[in-house]
Amino acid sequence: MIVSHNEIVTIVHKAFTGMHREVGEADVIATMVAELQMAGLDGIRHFNNASPYILTEHDTPIDIVHQQDGAIRLDLHGSSLACHLPTIIDYALEKMGDLAHFHIYLQNCHNRWLAYSELVGLAAKGFACLAKWDNGSVPKHTLFTLNQGFVYPDLYFFDQAQANYNTNDMIIEIATQNFDIEQDIQHFNHKISTDELFETHQRAWKEGIYVDDEQWAILKKTAAAMLVDNSETSSKGAGGA
Repeated sequence: MIVSHNEIVTIVHKAFTGMHREVGEADVIATMVAELQMAGLDGIRHFNNASPYILTEHDTPIDIVHQQDGAIRLDLHGSSLACHLPTIIDYALEKMGDLAHFHIYLQNCHNRWLAYSELVGLAAKGFACLAKWDNGSVPKHTLFTLNQGFVYPDLYFFDQAQANYNTNDMIIEIATQNFDIEQDIQHFNHKISTDELFETHQRAWKEGIYVDDEQWAILKKTAAAMLVDNSETSSKGAGGA
């Protein structure tokens, strides 16, 4: 089925708001999902997969495990990246200052695909970006590269996991110069180019955004369930004990 950008944003906003999380902003997360879906990268499915984790995870602050000039390592304690990444990126850019290159190591995080819009947003700030993570399923490894002057990234997928990667971690690199990725992209199994993402994005604006019927139904059910829970809670609160 075809839906609009506003429909996705509105329903994701309702679904996340109903989860009563102290960490994470509903409007930012709704945009994360909509942008990922517009790029043809299954944003709604990723949000549906994330919802049970976001609903049950504790609002635990992330820890700075280690930091040095040009690098920071953070432990998210199994939390969804969607709830923390905007703050992490702001903090990293502040620490980066005038440096030409900065590493962000994220440990124990979920829903790495929802980082897409935050990483793409770095281009508007004049930075190049590289991100990589391993999955527990195929494709095993994903490499995201966004060079300066480009609006959309190149995405490389590998069916083999890379050495020294944990499946719940993610590495993000921010730089003022483009990355040399020749070594990193050897033997990739599939690629989505910046041109393909541009065409998909433009088509979504013109013709509407394609979503899988089943995934859309799951999202609407989540939003509706949260609203019912809210109403019941509000009703009990209004009636007094």
